[in-house]
Formats: sequence, C-alpha cells, structure tokens
Amino acid sequence: MTDMPQTEAEWKDKLTPEQYQVLRQGDTERAFTGKYWDSKATGVYKCAGCGEELFSSDTKFESHSGWPSFFRPLGDGLVNEEDDSSYGMMRTEIKCAKCGGHLGHVFDDGPNPTGLRYCVNSASLDLDETDPD
Repeated sequence: MTDMPQTEAEWKDKLTPEQYQVLRQGDTERAFTGKYWDSKATGVYKCAGCGEELFSSDTKFESHSGWPSFFRPLGDGLVNEEDDSSYGMMRTEIKCAKCGGHLGHVFDDGPNPTGLRYCVNSASLDLDETDPD
C-alpha cells in the first residue's frame, strides 16, 4: 500500500473506530467477540492497517482463548515483539512490522512445531479468503 496514513487523523479516517482502538491505541477486543476467533475460512490474514500479509489460515488453530491464534507468522520480520507490562502482567506484545499496528500478544503455550501462540485481535486483521480445493 503506497498511501499508508502518516498522522493519527489519517489513521482515524482510514480505520473503523474499533480498528483504531486496537491497532493504534493498543486496546484488546473482548474474547469470543471478534469476527475471526472461530473462523474456519482459508486464506491469508493481512494487517487491517496497512495490508501486509501476516498469517496463513494453515497455521491457525483452536486455542480456546476467544481470539484467533496462529503458531507462526507467514515469514520472518513481519511481526515485531515488544515487552508489555500493562495490567500488572509481563507479556510480549506483537505489532505489524510495516505500520506498527498492535496485533495482540505471543505466548509460549502453543502447539508444535513452534510451541508459540500468536493471539491476535480480529479487529487488527482482514482475511483474504481463498477458494477451497
């Protein structure tokens, strides 16, 4: 995307209010409320802020957490990790490397082969669906 917003006013114009709160303000949607938490659709999950391809439905799994969960991003360098000590917890926040949008958090309680659970807010994602074979 060549016209990525540069100011917060531009981000507010581009995103829905919920997307803005999650991607730009670091909020978290309530569990079991996002549009992708239980989706079985196939395709590529993109950042709702900038369109960067981040996760594949091939790596999505049922974590019973109430948020879409993946065991790895599509590739190295797509997701940045930062320490997050908000709400009295030590967690690792994940952000889109391209636009800096808040995606969610990564935990070390995921399935093989990585043992990781990228717990992502539906509001920070757009699914580019593929037709099933």
